[in-house]
Amino acid sequence: MSERERISREEYEELLKPLGKELSAMARWVSETKQRMIVLFEGRDTAGKGGSIDMFARMLNPRQCRVVALPSPNERERTQWYFQRYVEHFPAQGEIVLFDRSWYNRAGVERVMGFCTVDQSQDFLNQVPQFERHLVDDGILFFKYWLCCDQDVQEERFENRLRNPIKRWKLSPIDIKAREHYDDYTEAREMMLSATHTDFAPWTLVDYNDQALGRLTLLRDLLDRVPDTELPLADIAWPPLSHEPLKERYGVLQPIPLYVPPPEEERKSKHRPRHQA
Repeated sequence: MSERERISREEYEELLKPLGKELSAMARWVSETKQRMIVLFEGRDTAGKGGSIDMFARMLNPRQCRVVALPSPNERERTQWYFQRYVEHFPAQGEIVLFDRSWYNRAGVERVMGFCTVDQSQDFLNQVPQFERHLVDDGILFFKYWLCCDQDVQEERFENRLRNPIKRWKLSPIDIKAREHYDDYTEAREMMLSATHTDFAPWTLVDYNDQALGRLTLLRDLLDRVPDTELPLADIAWPPLSHEPLKERYGVLQPIPLYVPPPEEERKSKHRPRHQA
C-alpha cells in the first residue's frame, strides 16, 4: 500500500471483524484471570486517538473497560504530586483502562505550549521510568502508543473539523496555536522517547496518516503483545420459553411514531447548513 493510499470503509469493517473477536477474547481473559491493563493513547491533535479508543470501547463491556480523558488540572490538583490525579483512575482486578492522553501531557503539550517550565518537564522525564517501573512490577499490563501523522494530513483533519458542525466541538484555541509548533512537538516527542522508552515500558509508534489502517495496526500489535488469551467459553443453560413469545402491551403511554426516512434522492443530496459561521 502506497504512502497516501487509503483503506476503504468496507475493507476496514471486514478486517476488523476477526480482530474484534480476538479483542473480546482478550478482555474475557483479563476479567477471568483478574489481570489489570492500562493502554495509553498519545499523539498529535487529529492523529486519531478518539477514534481508536472508541473502536476499543464499542467492542468491550463498559463495566470492564473505562476511558479516562482528564481535563486541565484544577487549582487543588496543581498543588498535588503530578501523577496523583492519574493514579486514582488505575484499574482494579479484571479491568482495562484506556487513557486518552495521560501524564505525558507534561512532556508534550505542557512543554510546547508553555504550561510548565522546562525544568518541570525535565523533572517529569527523570521520574517517569521509576514511576512506570512500579506499575509493571506490580503486575499491571502496560502499553504506550504514540499516533503519528504528517502535517498536511493534520491540516486536512483540522479543516474537516472546521467545516463539519458535528466535529466542530473538537476544535479549541490551543489547536490554532499548535499548528505553528509542529516541529516543536516532534522535538518534544523525541526527547520524551529518549527518556521514557524502556525495556519494561516501551513506546510503540503507529502511522496514522490512514486512520482506519492505523487502528487495525495498533489493535493487531496490542493483541500480539498479550499472552495467549484463548479461554473456553462457559456453558450457559438457555432453556426455551415455556410459552409463545409475548408482544409489548401499553396502557399509560404509547410509543412515539417511528422515524420516517426522507426520500432516497433527498438523502443522497448534499445539504448545506442553514447558517454559516
